[in-house]
Amino acid sequence: MEHAEILSINVGKPKQVQFKHKAVSTGIYKRPVQECLFLSSTNLEGDGQADLVHHGGREKAVCVYPYEHYSFWEHELQRKLEYGALGENLTIKGLLETDVCIGDIFQLGEAVVQVSQPRQPCYKLSVRYGVPNMVLKVQETGYTGFYFRVLQEGRVFKSGGLKLISRHPKAITISCANRIKHHDKDDIDGIKRLLEVEELSTSWRESFLKRLDGVEPDHRERLTGNL
Repeated sequence: MEHAEILSINVGKPKQVQFKHKAVSTGIYKRPVQECLFLSSTNLEGDGQADLVHHGGREKAVCVYPYEHYSFWEHELQRKLEYGALGENLTIKGLLETDVCIGDIFQLGEAVVQVSQPRQPCYKLSVRYGVPNMVLKVQETGYTGFYFRVLQEGRVFKSGGLKLISRHPKAITISCANRIKHHDKDDIDGIKRLLEVEELSTSWRESFLKRLDGVEPDHRERLTGNL
């Protein structure tokens, strides 16, 4: 697939909400905007993340989510969802995790962006929807979405869509990366192939290197996301 429709551009600043009797700061509440926005190397104009250690930044500047998964989540959550419901900056149509490869480069309005890693869900999804196992559901389904890093800054707008500029020669899809990360954790050959992709984000690279070294990550490790 060389072109995807942008259904919505969504941004939002962090806000305080109550979760398990504690105040939690989160930027997961994104809202659609109609105007053109400037995309810098770290985020969209008007957007923000609460936890800058784990969320956002140069390798996770834009969170993208396929609209095709919305019907599944509407059934799971028993509610109608608006664009931005999964905390994504871009709600798109016509480009799934099975289509997108790490390192693929796209034109996004005036900007040029590159796929860096799958979106790894955060517990803030549970904060928003009150579903304790939602993070696990995202991982199990593979309906994760993905992140862009910004190669060229510029204004972005819905009408231009997403246009593929170049496909990465290793052709490792987001779905493949998700499978190795969450399901086939002992697929050493798969890990090695993934690590050959120089464009893979630093955080995912470090995680897979630890796995190769036999270092089990702390099970309490915070799940990351663009929140």
